[in-house]
Amino acid sequence: MQIPFVSFLPMERELEQDLRAAFDRVFKRSWYIEGTEDEAFEKAFAEYCDVKYCVGVGNGLDALMLALKALGVSKGDDVIVPSNTYIATALAVTYVGATPVFVEPDIRTFNINPDLIEAAITDKTKAIMPVHLYGQACDMDPIMEIAKKHGLFVVEDCAQAHGATYKGKKIGTFGDVAGFSFYPGKNLGALGDAGAVVTNCKELADRIRALGNYGSDYKYHHIYKGNNSRLDEMQAAFLAIKLPHLERMNTERRRIAQKYLEEINNPEIILPFVPDYATPVWHIFAIRCRRRAELEKFLNKKGIGTNKHYPIPMHLQDCYKDLAFKEGELPIAEEISATELSIPMYYGMTDVEIQYVIDAINEF
Repeated sequence: MQIPFVSFLPMERELEQDLRAAFDRVFKRSWYIEGTEDEAFEKAFAEYCDVKYCVGVGNGLDALMLALKALGVSKGDDVIVPSNTYIATALAVTYVGATPVFVEPDIRTFNINPDLIEAAITDKTKAIMPVHLYGQACDMDPIMEIAKKHGLFVVEDCAQAHGATYKGKKIGTFGDVAGFSFYPGKNLGALGDAGAVVTNCKELADRIRALGNYGSDYKYHHIYKGNNSRLDEMQAAFLAIKLPHLERMNTERRRIAQKYLEEINNPEIILPFVPDYATPVWHIFAIRCRRRAELEKFLNKKGIGTNKHYPIPMHLQDCYKDLAFKEGELPIAEEISATELSIPMYYGMTDVEIQYVIDAINEF
């Protein structure tokens, strides 16, 4: 049996007719940037996220970068980020001229450990950027308490967690602002690159919109040194088709995850931990194994696709040599990078496929 790590086909087959109709509608209108499709999706996604404002942008990295820029984070500032996440989180900080300060995760949840944040705060610290990694919410209450105590902004990185909740409340509603990615593989994915920023602050939303439109508040009038990062009409139309199905598809991911959690019983495997406060949406189902290379080879030989998130931690990447980290300085991030293996998790997996994955892992 062949089971890919991810497949969009089941979802795309279900929605193909509506997606093609959306394409035709935009194509016939011949209006591709900042039009009615963008406006309609922004309104719908803001309502879905339980926030007042949504600004569509080009991708998830731009969402985070523009959020930081709108908050005034710049050269000489520090931003606290988890040491275990996709590099876009740190790059967003770098792109505004600030310095990412890595704080280790809780190895059980993979998310930033709130108990370690205060020790990393200095007079240069301007913001905290928690990442709801793999679709599971961070422990937001203590993070918000620390931010309030020290007068820091909070920018939520929600790129992998569309619809996840913390104590029953949607992620993206806790901080000053939040960034989403709609990369095709995300729970809510476009058919290309796309992203959005959400906030309850109109002033921030207006600033982000202007910053993403060459710094312009109206045509040929530029109040900021901005960027070009806008959600195009075609992607907005596709996302608007998919959004009403997101909760149903997230529910199916939870069903698959629950079956994995209940039936994978190999003592070599460390399963994900779900705290009481979190209701994940399982963008990624990440297991850990000290014999990862052997497990990966074993599963791949059985036709089961896998991935590693992320095999080289950010602080050891060549692009961050300037931060002068040495191997061993962030041991939890390094441990996760060396042992994490992601197994198939996508809408449309059949019960036979799910069971095949479980049986193969238990056989290892």
